Amino acid sequence: MTTPTPPSGRGNGMHHRHIYLDGAWTASTSDTFIDVVEPATEQVIGSVPSGTPQDVDAAVRAARRAFPGWADTPAERRCAYLREVADALERRGPHLAELIAREVGTPVGFARIAQVGLAVLAFRTAAEVGASYPYEHSQANSLVLREPFGVVGAITPWNYPLYQVAAKAAYALAAGNTVVLKPSEVAPLSVWELAAVMDEVGLPAGVFNLVGGVGPVVGEALAAHPDVDFVSFTGSTEVGKKVSRTAADTVKRVGLELGGKSPTVLLPDADPADVVPRAVAAAFLNNGQTCCALTRLVVPRDRKEEVEQLAAKAAGATRVGDPLNPATQLGPLVSAAQRDRVRRHVQQAQEQGATLVTGGAEPPEDQPCGYYVRPTVLSDVTTAMDVQHEEVFGPVLVIECYDDEDEAVELANATPYGLAAAVWSADRDRALAVARRIRAGQVEVNGGGFNPRAPFGGYKQSGNGREHGLFGLEEFLEVKSVQL
Repeated sequence: MTTPTPPSGRGNGMHHRHIYLDGAWTASTSDTFIDVVEPATEQVIGSVPSGTPQDVDAAVRAARRAFPGWADTPAERRCAYLREVADALERRGPHLAELIAREVGTPVGFARIAQVGLAVLAFRTAAEVGASYPYEHSQANSLVLREPFGVVGAITPWNYPLYQVAAKAAYALAAGNTVVLKPSEVAPLSVWELAAVMDEVGLPAGVFNLVGGVGPVVGEALAAHPDVDFVSFTGSTEVGKKVSRTAADTVKRVGLELGGKSPTVLLPDADPADVVPRAVAAAFLNNGQTCCALTRLVVPRDRKEEVEQLAAKAAGATRVGDPLNPATQLGPLVSAAQRDRVRRHVQQAQEQGATLVTGGAEPPEDQPCGYYVRPTVLSDVTTAMDVQHEEVFGPVLVIECYDDEDEAVELANATPYGLAAAVWSADRDRALAVARRIRAGQVEVNGGGFNPRAPFGGYKQSGNGREHGLFGLEEFLEVKSVQL
């Protein structure tokens, strides 16, 4: 697992040799390191320590020691630190966007707006909400208090490595908890930058701790640790189930943001020429590596051919290439394993009867290097096919057909997930009525814009709990009733 020097021409290697514990960069108890591979070049660009349960225990003990002082710190002061973090991340924005483009494959333009921009916004919104929140109120003869849990263990994914940390750490810290973070080992480099920012702004020792490593070792130790009071996990549904089982032995609170297989419902009065290109773009967001990506297009049966033609045109116009090129719209997937998994899904779908509209499982001809997948659209997809209900996590959009509105809703809900959805109609009230019938945590109506204060989370196997805004803060607050 030791790392060679990365190739010239794309910057120096970023080989981190320490974890962040108790306010200081500290050597891990492990002497091994995990390579970080750039998906566009298939070359090693950095590495991080492969942490141990001993590292987790040291981090949790540091967070436990820091908790009383941090919880007693006035909310406005806690949130002032978060504003400083946001400012520092914003100053580093161009560098962070390029770094995430290199470690994830995200097109750099999208990385600036979403990967970095949303992380900055999360810290600022958490500070705003946390500073103004009423942490106590009277109810008859009781005083109802909202108090921090204690030590929060945060386990975050590789697809939005900085933003997902911000969604957890910013709100947990604003509420008065201390944090031990285990980021994905696949794309951890931007998180090491965040830890440097936490150190730079002078966050008190032990309030934020970072331990690198793999899930079965570090993640499991964090979920099982008896002095961790809350585990917040974002990732696959299967791993989320394991986190829940592990945490159950100590009966700690668990928040889960898991997978999705989210539909866009095009109602008969919507204009396909307007909706379909947007639907394709929504499915391919972050190279299709987005848990809430709208990867299913549910359309009237009599509009199928029109929709297929529009989808083929939009997908075919998607610019695939180097994520560091500002013109690129679709970069490589994060790893060879992820690329191969997506290609298998495409091949299997065709074997099960889906029609290939555009793209396919073959490697892109103009990308001889890198973990690229063709932007793909499949039609004639039914609920009997795996691609209809399994999360593919790549640039693959499937088209499903319905005959009436009730069937459209039935299809939209025909998934074990319930993270997101979208509804389009010429009649806003009609679209809203359908949105109310869809079992998902967040539904867009006619392209409704992103709201950083709105709660985000899922129904069914997409998880439990909510992130962002008021709900995101309350996720990390316990309730106490004092009788007077």
